[in-house]
Amino acid sequence: MSENRRELETGIHVELHKGGTYGDYLHLDELLAAQRPVTTVHDEMLFIIQHHTSELWIKLLLHELDCAATLVRADRLGESFKIFARVAHVQRMLFEQWAVLETMTPSEYAQFRDALGKASGFQSYQYRALEFILGNKDANALKPHRHDPRIHAELAARLAAPSLYDEFLGWLARHGHAVPADRLARDFTQPYESSAGVLDVVRAIYADPARHYDAYDMCEKLVDVEERFQLWRFRHMTAVKRIIGFAAGTGGSSGVGFLKKALDLTFFPELWEVRTLIASPGKS
Repeated sequence: MSENRRELETGIHVELHKGGTYGDYLHLDELLAAQRPVTTVHDEMLFIIQHHTSELWIKLLLHELDCAATLVRADRLGESFKIFARVAHVQRMLFEQWAVLETMTPSEYAQFRDALGKASGFQSYQYRALEFILGNKDANALKPHRHDPRIHAELAARLAAPSLYDEFLGWLARHGHAVPADRLARDFTQPYESSAGVLDVVRAIYADPARHYDAYDMCEKLVDVEERFQLWRFRHMTAVKRIIGFAAGTGGSSGVGFLKKALDLTFFPELWEVRTLIASPGKS
């Protein structure tokens, strides 16, 4: 009778040297040493890993969306479409992670919540960078980072840079669409405001998708990104409500009430407004 085991193949490398292993390549010693609970409460490890993995996925989102913006700026719109397919899967991972955190009950969280002090997800500089590349610009969001000159400078640069949507509007203008000049040359530190002129452009694209297919496809990809982002926001708010109810957040916010207000924010307003015009053409 054979033993219930799998023999190592002779070609598998087992004589390894420091610096050339799987763990070395991924710097696993550093990565796995970063989970440092400050209490002995069992569920604090879950809380830390949830936020560490979220930050890693957000890092990848920034990597991909920055690349997409660069491609659009370089008139390589079609090449950015593959990136949006990956972005969709990363956003799904971020969304699904809330289910893991929701296995922690209010009683379990209360055992270590005080140890967080004033620390809060609102202070995530990567999340702020993500909102900036998507167009939710707010100079006040830099205030929690004034203590760190490097991070503050990075976020200030992102605040002043065109968002992904701004880059797309530039692409539309370069390809013959009548995007208003005030949408192309504006103060990018300010939140984007809906434009009747841009809405006319988007409406023309949706009226003849075959003629403007690349632009049409990009519009839908951006809507996909925003919809998934809003679902992530909603799931975040629901997870917070499930765990702490309507208590104030550790960072000083009102908690659920503050998170709920974010659901009213939009990145690409004309891409949503055009749907009403298409569905109710007589009310334009």
